[in-house]
Amino acid sequence: MSIFLSYILLGLSLSAPIGPINAAQLDKGLRFGFWHAWLVGVGGMIADGIFMLLIYFGIAQFVDVPIIKVLLWSAGFFVLCYTGYESILKSNSITGSKSNFRYESRSKAFRTGFLMAASNPMNILFWLSIYGSMIAQTSDQYGTSQLLLYSSGIFLGITLWDITMASIATGARRWVKPRALRLISTMSGFVLIGFGVYFGVQALRLLFG
Repeated sequence: MSIFLSYILLGLSLSAPIGPINAAQLDKGLRFGFWHAWLVGVGGMIADGIFMLLIYFGIAQFVDVPIIKVLLWSAGFFVLCYTGYESILKSNSITGSKSNFRYESRSKAFRTGFLMAASNPMNILFWLSIYGSMIAQTSDQYGTSQLLLYSSGIFLGITLWDITMASIATGARRWVKPRALRLISTMSGFVLIGFGVYFGVQALRLLFG
């Protein structure tokens, strides 16, 4: 049981650092509420699950191919810059009322999280190193059944963090003044664009370096 709890903590720690998904969750939560923020996290988690399956079946090594890396960095650049631009553009729509829900469907929030995680090469390489080493260690010591159990612990930790972020964003939306919410949403947009520019630079380095 203590080992399972340690993998829940691992899932929490993997999700906690500020990154594109957390910034997008904060923005969606401020503008649209809890479910939109949570669905961004769910979309990212589904992408993470796909990466874990690819790593488990040993077919994720294709990301080492230079052209695939360029495509991933480029996709990340476009997805993050577009999402950040949209966040800044729509920050003025924040009024502190529930009427903001009409501006975006929940399915779009889910797609945003999924595309951001799926097009993030850092995310893919991160799972290759973390989950790849976990597979090697757990399969040698315990077997496949324990591997599935501990993988579910990681997912549970990620889910808890997604709920926490969505709750924080919703609480801020409820208690913070609209002007401050607009500022936070704008800052989240610039954070996303910053990550996007970084991804674009990496793509250019691979192409011309």
